[in-house]
Amino acid sequence: MTRTETSPYDVAEHLQTPEDMAAYLEAAIEEAGDDAAFVAKALGDIARAKGMTQVACDAGLSRESLYKALSGERNPTLDTVLRVVAALGLKLCAEPAPAPGSAVPGASAHG
Repeated sequence: MTRTETSPYDVAEHLQTPEDMAAYLEAAIEEAGDDAAFVAKALGDIARAKGMTQVACDAGLSRESLYKALSGERNPTLDTVLRVVAALGLKLCAEPAPAPGSAVPGASAHG
């Protein structure tokens, strides 16, 4: 039997444009629910794609504190998140959430 060579998947290798990064962050926010560490981990992936040292410098943070904040094991402060988002050249946006029990756009009522 032939052995298949594999390597670990690193999403940061695929985040090459600002549009890729924004779409990835938006998807992470939608998927995270109330898990702030999940969003922090996504920000860490984007920061690695851009270069952690440069992002830390632009955010006014040490590289070590940036790695810790975006490890996915902690909930960073809102101040840290906003500084990192700005350093990444991204922005956070808000929109109204659907009312509880309302139909999801594009979903069929007939299943």
